[in-house]
Amino acid sequence: MRKFNRIRNLREDKDLTQSDMGEQLGISQRTYSRYENADSMMPLDILIRIADFHDVSIDYLLERTNIRKRYPRE
Repeated sequence: MRKFNRIRNLREDKDLTQSDMGEQLGISQRTYSRYENADSMMPLDILIRIADFHDVSIDYLLERTNIRKRYPRE
C-alpha cells in the first residue's frame, strides 16, 4: 500500500495533528497514523468522514483526480 499523502497534506494545511484528526473521527492517534501511513486498511466510513471533513471527494483523497470538489448528492 502507498501512503495517503493528500490526507496528510490536508491535515497539515489546517495545522491539525494526528491526535486532532483522531479525536475528530473518534479513533486514537495511533489508529489514525496507521491509516494515514497505509500501515492498516482504512475503513470506508473513515475515508468518507475524512473527505467530508475536508470537503473534498474521495477520488481526490486517493489521488485519482486533481479536482478537489465533492460530487453533488442526489
